[in-house]
Amino acid sequence: MQKKIQSALISVFYKEGLDAIARQLHQLGITIYSTGGTEKFIKDLGIPCVPVETLTTYPSILGGRVKTLHPAVFGGILGRRDLEQDVQEMKQYNIPEIDLVIVDLYPFEETLASTIDEKQIIEKIDIGGPSMLRGAAKNFKDLLVVASKEDYALLERMLIDQKGETTIEQRKRFAAKAFEVVMKYDIAISNYFNPGRTFSSAGTAGKQSLRYGENPHQQAYFEGNLKEVFTQLHGKEISYNNLVDIDAAIELIDEFAAYSMEGEQTDAVFAIIKHTNVCGIAAKSSIKEAWDAALAGDPESAFGGVLVCNGVVDKETAEAISEIFFEVLIAYDFEAEGLETLKKKKNRILLQLQHAFERKEQFKSVANGVLIQDRDQGNFVEWKEVGGRETSPHEREDLEFANIVCKHLKSNAIALVKNKQLVGKGCGQTSRIDALRQSIQKAKQFKFDLNGAVLASDAFFPFSDSVQIAHAEGIQAIIQPGGSIKDKDSIEYCVENNLAMVMTGMRHFKH
Repeated sequence: MQKKIQSALISVFYKEGLDAIARQLHQLGITIYSTGGTEKFIKDLGIPCVPVETLTTYPSILGGRVKTLHPAVFGGILGRRDLEQDVQEMKQYNIPEIDLVIVDLYPFEETLASTIDEKQIIEKIDIGGPSMLRGAAKNFKDLLVVASKEDYALLERMLIDQKGETTIEQRKRFAAKAFEVVMKYDIAISNYFNPGRTFSSAGTAGKQSLRYGENPHQQAYFEGNLKEVFTQLHGKEISYNNLVDIDAAIELIDEFAAYSMEGEQTDAVFAIIKHTNVCGIAAKSSIKEAWDAALAGDPESAFGGVLVCNGVVDKETAEAISEIFFEVLIAYDFEAEGLETLKKKKNRILLQLQHAFERKEQFKSVANGVLIQDRDQGNFVEWKEVGGRETSPHEREDLEFANIVCKHLKSNAIALVKNKQLVGKGCGQTSRIDALRQSIQKAKQFKFDLNGAVLASDAFFPFSDSVQIAHAEGIQAIIQPGGSIKDKDSIEYCVENNLAMVMTGMRHFKH
């Protein structure tokens, strides 16, 4: 739906680049309304400009705090051109239609960075600007809103190429940008009024109080919409620590396609999470077999864990799981008899997982702000065979599986896998060789034979000693990202001893 711009309201703090816009608007015969310094700037260009006061019949008052907050301005922005009642009321009160709003906001964050004078800081909290941006963005069907000088060049090109007309797609895209600008502005102000507590745009779907935080003396709440991720079918209120482990479990199971008994190509995967680390995981031909193998990997650590699988929990599996104490079980679905079996313990948290997991970013509060990064998606970017021989098809399956598991262990991390079962793991260690020693000790603790097992490392080996120790225990194939200046030492050892080694070019640190 094309719309012709016939009038524009411009009120900006930053004037850079505005001259080209004003000239183009004037050339197209578009009426320009403006305020204060922006009005003077446009008139100094020799371009006619109508003061907003001629609409409001009020001058700028209260030291500039009130200029545009008036029905004559907001009526022109919010009036619906396809609604006869709005059109008639605008005529009745002599309110002109406004087709373009160009507004930026007072430099609150810049002022905050340059002074500790509260009076100056408070005066840079914009009121009219955000209101106009929100109003114009809400009414995107009828007008275009530009909320940042970064978009001046794009606006100028649109005015020239489209001769003052805009499309509904363009107006909606600019509206989305305006809401984002206002949101970030309000968050900055909120953070100023809440020292010691930093808010971000990470959670905007609601605030849910939790019993306590990581420890009983810490208050906590969750911001977001858990219903988009899972449905709670049974159990007690989910705690802070539960949510942290649930998140880790979902991140892990998201690596694997959903399992169906009719599917011939997809493994059933069951995993046990403890303090965000994988302490047991296996991929087998059925959910029950996968559970048995995952538990066998470390039955000691499984106590009180968070369990997750990529399929449907049946009665047989439910009965087996019920033999141990666990906090949470997550599955895509539950057979009726299986669900009844699991519900016999009133506090067990049973969650039905949605198949889609859309999150693309991760957030972490640090120092005086928030770190944002992309999710660590993918297993490897290359498969470079650099050892003394090629990996066998069976080894490749184990190596791919081991690398995914290792990705979900805290660094420094080592995962030992045999027949797609985690048989030993070392995680959260300050040296890679310590992580390896821990993984071997775990394997021996539960009587696993490491002959023919494979090893995954979340980062490169700084020396060849880890490769030598692994070989001495019977490990025959290794996967790692590579990138050490001493990669050749590990490679040479593998070549001399006929070990397979794959370099992926993709590190998987997790802190």
